[in-house]
Amino acid sequence: MKDIYKNPILYYVAVPVIVAMWPLLVWAVYLPETEHNWQKQKDQYDKAQKIIAAILKLDPERLDLANSKAGDVEFSYATAVSKIASLCQIPPANCNINTKPIRVSSGQKSRGCQVVLSEVDVTKFARFLSAMKLRWANLQCEKVTLTKKKGLPDTWKIDIDFKYYY
Repeated sequence: MKDIYKNPILYYVAVPVIVAMWPLLVWAVYLPETEHNWQKQKDQYDKAQKIIAAILKLDPERLDLANSKAGDVEFSYATAVSKIASLCQIPPANCNINTKPIRVSSGQKSRGCQVVLSEVDVTKFARFLSAMKLRWANLQCEKVTLTKKKGLPDTWKIDIDFKYYY
């Protein structure tokens, strides 16, 4: 059995068989798989285009922010929180905003804010927090405190500490 590797006839037969098998493998296995993957990615692209169109229909200002050449748009906690709260059906009377001054640390400017949402259910709060983080990428939630209102089902007082980095 050890001598089979030393026999040149094996190489004269094996190499042409392997070389002949390569185009067959490409035609029978790799090409159909590639076509299948291409069709799958095309379908994903079409779905993504529909989702992008729906997002732009709901929030056309995103495109304006992306196309602005004036640099960053000035971030304001008051407008950001009131806009997202109204989208999440949280009444303005239930939102209390306390902003802190701009701080510079290691050359990075940041501004803190404490938002108190009173009489809010968990679902609205989750939508609110998700929308805030999705809309402003430089906004970080540092601390969340939930306090249950006694005697009321699914009613909470929520303290949120945000920090926005410029």
